[in-house]
Amino acid sequence: MWDRLCAQLLVVAERLAKKLGATLRKKRGDLTYAQFAKKVGIGHSTLHRLELGEQNIALKTIEQITRRLKCTVGELFGEK
Repeated sequence: MWDRLCAQLLVVAERLAKKLGATLRKKRGDLTYAQFAKKVGIGHSTLHRLELGEQNIALKTIEQITRRLKCTVGELFGEK
């Protein structure tokens, strides 16, 4: 039972990471990684890994990004 729950949580985490990455790419538009990273207050290499869904994100960082982009957490994760 525990293994099944862990597997389900990993699937959810991967899905959220992909949604976050897609949203960040869309919001970045034509800006470079460096330009957009500066705008949201993270490093450009961190932004790149987040866009690829290869890095976990802290709640504090989510809050910072939503504040700087003037969006909700739901919007950041692809919810309307």
